[in-house]
Amino acid sequence: MAAASSRSLALLLAAHCALLLALAGAGGSPLSSTFYDASCPSAHDVVRRVIQNARVSDPRIPASLIRLHFHDCFVNGCDGSLLLDDDLPAIQTEKSVPANAKSARGFPVVDDIKAALENACPGVVSCADILALAAEISVELAGGPRWSVLLGRRDGTTTNVQSAKNLPSPFDPLTKLQEKFRNFNLDDTDLVALQGAHTFGKVQCQFTRENCTAGQTAGALENLDQTTPNLFDNKYYGNLVQGRAQLPSDQVMLSDPTAAASTAPIVHRFAGNQQDFFRNFAASMIKMGNISPLTGNDGEIRKNCRRVNGKGY
Repeated sequence: MAAASSRSLALLLAAHCALLLALAGAGGSPLSSTFYDASCPSAHDVVRRVIQNARVSDPRIPASLIRLHFHDCFVNGCDGSLLLDDDLPAIQTEKSVPANAKSARGFPVVDDIKAALENACPGVVSCADILALAAEISVELAGGPRWSVLLGRRDGTTTNVQSAKNLPSPFDPLTKLQEKFRNFNLDDTDLVALQGAHTFGKVQCQFTRENCTAGQTAGALENLDQTTPNLFDNKYYGNLVQGRAQLPSDQVMLSDPTAAASTAPIVHRFAGNQQDFFRNFAASMIKMGNISPLTGNDGEIRKNCRRVNGKGY
């Protein structure tokens, strides 16, 4: 009962945060948690069903889907640009930049979600909103917090490869990470909370602090959280406190000389209080999802998430 009450409180606080962000966002963002209530009321259930089916054969899918949302929002804003395939010379895909080529996956599941939504309510739900919904559902299915996803994004018709090349790297020092997050009005609490998505999923050993051990190939997979690798919880922060983070860009939140005055207290706080982490993660995900969305008459609703409309859907 206590756990359910805490989850309800987290959801309430996240929803309140969502309302404040929607009202205070640049230009008064029209994103709304009720955006599809009339036009596609089954949207959430459709996305959830496809993800549940997908993770039966691929348990990594929830972690992969949340990273697609992150890598999309940090380039051109949350507009689904990451999902576009090459269509040269007009479109050069973001999927082939170093930060995506080695880690971004789950695109066929996004295709399946889009196909299911097109069957349920054709031409209504954007690919950008699919990523936002998939991120929340993936976290919830792994035992993490729920939040009210703000919806109403439209899909971009361009990519930005140069910006994609500047995505946060596993080898970025703390100051570089902070700069990249500040560029999107995300502060140190957002940085520490969003890095907490590394509490589940896997990473290639070539990106870890230990690098690959004898006999391992560069693409060998390691659990990001070796304590509870398939659960969304706060054990990730306990690993950091013990100096056992897998990624250099995670451990710097404690080991960097400037961390004591910025990120380290937040890491310790989240390590000691899972509900505090959950509340802040939900709020930071809502905040990240509000990065430069296309709304109104901007962009389009793609029929195929890999192509702009009129280009082979």
